[in-house]
Amino acid sequence: MKLTTKLLAASAIVSASSAYAVDLEVMHWWTSGGEAAAVNELAKAVNENTEHNWIDGAIAGGGDTARPVMVSRIIGGDPPAAFQFNHGLQAQELIEAGLMLDLTDVAEAEGWEDMVNPASLLDACTYEGRVYCAPVNIHSWQWMWLSNGAFEEAGLEVPETWTEFVADADALREAGIVPLAMGGQSWQQNGSFGVMAVALAGLDNLLAVNRDKDASVVRGEAYGEVFQAFADAREMAEGLDVQDWNQATNAVITGTAAAQIMGDWAQGEFAVAGMTAGEDYSCLPGLGEIAILDTGGDAFYFPVTGDPEIEAAQKEMAALLLSPEVQVAFNSVKGSLPIRGDVDLTSVNDCTQKGLDLLANGDTMPSGNQLLSPDTTTQLNDLMTEFWNTPSMTAEDAQERYAQIIESAN
Repeated sequence: MKLTTKLLAASAIVSASSAYAVDLEVMHWWTSGGEAAAVNELAKAVNENTEHNWIDGAIAGGGDTARPVMVSRIIGGDPPAAFQFNHGLQAQELIEAGLMLDLTDVAEAEGWEDMVNPASLLDACTYEGRVYCAPVNIHSWQWMWLSNGAFEEAGLEVPETWTEFVADADALREAGIVPLAMGGQSWQQNGSFGVMAVALAGLDNLLAVNRDKDASVVRGEAYGEVFQAFADAREMAEGLDVQDWNQATNAVITGTAAAQIMGDWAQGEFAVAGMTAGEDYSCLPGLGEIAILDTGGDAFYFPVTGDPEIEAAQKEMAALLLSPEVQVAFNSVKGSLPIRGDVDLTSVNDCTQKGLDLLANGDTMPSGNQLLSPDTTTQLNDLMTEFWNTPSMTAEDAQERYAQIIESAN
């Protein structure tokens, strides 16, 4: 695979060419089996198509662990060449402080405005009219993954909705199968609650809460039903003690658990395990209740270094990440959707095709990272993990505290 003429032109924006190969330390939190395979595609693209070297800076423990480390490096004057964040509000303070490289010239030379789909992904990288990150994928939380083998063992048909799944919970228990897999990290519990809120309370109510910060909707009947459903889910997850999300996914892969609410990055784990969508596992966008995708995902930001050689290499990498070849190679392994619609994805599996169809139909919504500040998200993470791990906390108690957080949200 060779760099296109446009990629070479983009790398020449800062200087005619980099006089020296640059070691590009890239920090990210992709450490599970599927994630590591996907990030290897990006590293291979940089190493094979530029003179520069990808120096891997993986941080285990997920975004909640990795982001503070990355920010500390940047504000401490020892920044990496690039780092992964979710596109949205997570990097806004760094941008405001002048610590992020302006990529507008690359975006204009490459035609990102016409290429990135949906446009909200580029909007999420844009601050005061300038582009500060390179979006690389569309990831959606709005999925439920089901073990076909677990339902077969329990003598059940694979459910097509959350309602049908709940009705199967007792039979799964009787067959020695944990109905719902859930890891111990707070972002998993809050993320799952968000998926249930869309599926059971509807998109309008979800937007009223997350976008409009309307606490009265949280206190209303529709959200009350979501909190009760989440309390029921808490009981369905009893008996599985795992911490990381991919450990919960593995429980579904092995049939120890029947299902998991998790973003489409889970597909990378199914792929590494050699499982086939539609045969070994099934997927329900919107829990089968409201088929929809949130358009979250990952982007790479590039800290200001003051070194023109590094800056030229950073911009060359930014352009490369959105090239058709890299988009196909990376997203095919990651389980995510590409951010450009002009690439060949004829070989994708059944679940990815469902996502592509929803995207093509415009059945999308903003992600939480695009609507809520990191501080608000942290507060909600803390509340929902407390609720999940405290059986004595009632749905009504959690509902009121959630409403109070939304009332004070910025």
